[in-house]
Amino acid sequence: MNLNQLQYFVTLAHMEHYTRAAEKLSITQPSLSHAISSLENELGTYLFEKQGRNVVLTKYGRLFMEYAEEALSILDAGIRKMKAMTSETSGHIDMGYIYTQGGEFIPEVVKGFLNENPHREVEFGFHNGVTEKILKGIREEKYDVGFCSMKEGQKDLEFFPVAQEKLIAAVPLGHPLASRGSVEIAELAVYPQIFFNEESGLRPVIDQIFKEQGEKPDIRYMVDEDSALVGLVAKGFGVGIVPDVPAIRSMRAAFLEIENLNYRRLIYMVTCKNK
Repeated sequence: MNLNQLQYFVTLAHMEHYTRAAEKLSITQPSLSHAISSLENELGTYLFEKQGRNVVLTKYGRLFMEYAEEALSILDAGIRKMKAMTSETSGHIDMGYIYTQGGEFIPEVVKGFLNENPHREVEFGFHNGVTEKILKGIREEKYDVGFCSMKEGQKDLEFFPVAQEKLIAAVPLGHPLASRGSVEIAELAVYPQIFFNEESGLRPVIDQIFKEQGEKPDIRYMVDEDSALVGLVAKGFGVGIVPDVPAIRSMRAAFLEIENLNYRRLIYMVTCKNK
């Protein structure tokens, strides 16, 4: 799921007509249809249904609309906050973000800001790392804004949800589970595990997943970031759970859906309070 899909979905929901929505978005109707179809496939449900020549939201589409509009509203708030960090003509914004957000989300945020402010000469600094590093950088004013997981007890920071990532299992090619389309946590827990380290915002989520299934993972290795985890998986060091993002899917490993898993990794925009 990406920001373009959310924008296309919300526009189509308001226009209720593919051709008019595509014209408003300045894209072709087939491009819009493909984006909506991909979004429906990812969510596992239909968001629109035909009503004469128009389309209207289904029950599930109306539910998703609330979250999509909220996400776009939060993104707009982020762009406005970046505006406040710069003068009317120029400025510099340092952004800290976790590794998985560098491929699509961060470029979309920056592009949105620059498109809305074509006359501003704003420079951006891009810094990636684990959640703990980003939160520390926000406090020390190394970064103006961060995009990472949320950690409890951060009373001096503000967190705004802006995106979410589905979690999938990664196993080596040729592994006994590799030919499967999906796997249960209990089946995955049989094998040596590669985990994120304790500074990662994803670590407590994965810990909780195993705990709720009554499984104790055999943790053999711990890493800082997603590509390092999948790199070890690809070489046969173990199996792991990672976010489902294109950069990960392109690596040489097998990726499986996790059955009966309701968790999704939330990504937050983080800033210091009262600034």
